[in-house]
Amino acid sequence: MKIISAEYITSGTKINHFPTDNLPEVMFCGKSNVGKSSLINAITNRKNLARTSSNPGKTQTINFFLINKEFYLVDVPGYGFAHVSKSKKDEFKEMIDEYVKKRTNLKKIFLLIDYRHEPSKDDVIKFKALSELNIPVVIVLTKK
Repeated sequence: MKIISAEYITSGTKINHFPTDNLPEVMFCGKSNVGKSSLINAITNRKNLARTSSNPGKTQTINFFLINKEFYLVDVPGYGFAHVSKSKKDEFKEMIDEYVKKRTNLKKIFLLIDYRHEPSKDDVIKFKALSELNIPVVIVLTKK
């Protein structure tokens, strides 16, 4: 597929903050700093579409990017070692859980894992939880 247009649409923390046009959505999830935002930028050939940082925990909301006016790429906060409080990590988990369980137009999930390391306990837990949702989960290996 050729990406002709890619634009940031909105960010939110609750279901009622998200787009209401019922277009299909593809979510990118994984550990903090695994490259979720960078992969979205690479796929769309846009250097700064999704905000990136070398510091884990930059993404703190669920972010929607409209692709070719046909579907959304969705960037979510990472799990693991982000430099945020335990309560903030719990908020991220609750926010993502609500999204994946209630968002009927979520059609595919890409779970990013750093190929330089064995999958972590958190990676395995996340994969098992996502696999129970009846939404296809694709593992993407990242990093050089």
